[in-house]
Amino acid sequence: MLELFYNFQLGLSEQPAWVQFWVVWLGLINTASILFVFARAETRWVLVAWIVAFVGVMGIFALQGQQMTRLMGLGHIIAWTPLLWYLYRRRGDIFLTHASGVYLHLLFLTNGISLLFDYTDFVRYFLGHSY
Repeated sequence: MLELFYNFQLGLSEQPAWVQFWVVWLGLINTASILFVFARAETRWVLVAWIVAFVGVMGIFALQGQQMTRLMGLGHIIAWTPLLWYLYRRRGDIFLTHASGVYLHLLFLTNGISLLFDYTDFVRYFLGHSY
């Protein structure tokens, strides 16, 4: 298991600096859900989706021979598409006047941008662009 994480970090270090920053930001913003997990049901779903996405990405990385491929975004697609739909439907109850509301809006924006990349990469993968 440690070898898998090490090889992922190694593969990530070969990516452009902005990709490395983005992956770190995704990790931080999604992990931050722990700060609000007892305050809001939405953040509990964020944490569940984050775990599913992480396991999915790492599982695909392992199945792809521990190579970075465009298919890895499928882990995000599976977890974050329903999460963002749920958060969108709950938007009337998520206020920017509370720290948890600011957090959820920032997370929604971040994961939404990530999904744009992930869906694009998913399509490109099946068009023959592995990476």
